[in-house]
Amino acid sequence: MWEKFQRIWSVKDLRLKIFFVLGMLVIFRVAAHIPIPGINTENLRQFLSGNQILGLLNIFSGGTIENFSLVMLGVAPYITASIIFQLLTMVVPQLEELSKEGETGQQKISMYTRITTIPLALLQGFGLLQLLRQSQQPILGDLSTFNFVVILLSVTAGTVFLMWIGELITEKHIGNGVSLLIFAGIIAGLPTVVRNAVVNYYSANLYTYLLFVAIAIATIVGVVIISEGQRNIPVTYAKQIRGTRNLGGAQSHLPLRVNMAGVIPIIFAISVVLFPSVIAQFFVTRSGIMAILAQKVIDLFENQLFYGLLYFVLVFGFTYFYTAVIFKPDKIAENLQRQGGFIPGIRPGKQTEEYLRQTMQRLVLPGALFLGLIAVLPLLVQVITDTQSLVIGGTSLLIVVSVAIETTKQIEAQLTMHEYNRI
Repeated sequence: MWEKFQRIWSVKDLRLKIFFVLGMLVIFRVAAHIPIPGINTENLRQFLSGNQILGLLNIFSGGTIENFSLVMLGVAPYITASIIFQLLTMVVPQLEELSKEGETGQQKISMYTRITTIPLALLQGFGLLQLLRQSQQPILGDLSTFNFVVILLSVTAGTVFLMWIGELITEKHIGNGVSLLIFAGIIAGLPTVVRNAVVNYYSANLYTYLLFVAIAIATIVGVVIISEGQRNIPVTYAKQIRGTRNLGGAQSHLPLRVNMAGVIPIIFAISVVLFPSVIAQFFVTRSGIMAILAQKVIDLFENQLFYGLLYFVLVFGFTYFYTAVIFKPDKIAENLQRQGGFIPGIRPGKQTEEYLRQTMQRLVLPGALFLGLIAVLPLLVQVITDTQSLVIGGTSLLIVVSVAIETTKQIEAQLTMHEYNRI
């Protein structure tokens, strides 16, 4: 390991890129601690700790909501806009053609994504501020219309700032910028988790702590296995004779990943689970039948059993849905046929398409089950250990491990490229 660090340090260009990324992450963490004046942050933390759904939203914001900082929305609006255009690219012919135009088309789609991020940030910021204004705990207090608009514009500008930082990081090819911002937010909260664990420790619950460590290690191992797991479909390319040269006849493989959807299904599920509770919060202070129905909705989603089952089912279903959206067996079969490739024992064309579709459906099952279990892991740990002082964030672990693996691979790729250039 130390030898690899020395190799990285010896490459000046790679070293400067890593320092740049670290500098951007430091700027992000500084911005995350610039609070908006007039906010009772202590009541805000208590409000978030008592709301499992908003706690999940706090994770994807990089932990910035609990500080009510200038960048409290995090990169969540940008992620939402990216997902929207990723899905639209699959179903809108004009965007699909644009995505096939290479770098120019991708730049246009990226521009549309940035533009869409702004209204989404305004909408999410407005909803969150209204939710905090109507909470029973005094968090925002009495805000004038002018102050409310200033706060809304400030947090929207903070999201645009983080979007810019994320894209600067991505350009350095040292991991994905948005993922690294979320990664930094989760890691920044680790000292607080360790401190709380030490403060709450007493000898009688040593078994609980050991069980907690064992579950955490098993979760990390499972995340690595599922994230890196793939099935290699053998592909043979037919021989072609062009003049005096023989082309083709090579053996290759088509990798199909177990977890092709990544953490996108969890983000989808959070959005769906969050929507009814947020809407109900706007009507709970009213009078009449709407207030009663709103309170029943809130009570229903605060039921741990209902919340856990719904969350699991949504993550499971969205995993299949998103995989079906991004995995196109018909196009893969068509490209293989054009290149003179075929899967041994499978006829090119329609049979190859059906074979790839059935194989992918079997691979998605363990991936969907794993993502569902990761999503509800905090609830399972609370039931097993009968304590809420120690909670394993399965989604947090999934993000941290996945981002660490992706960043490591990109650094190794750049290191390998540099060594090839020296030859």
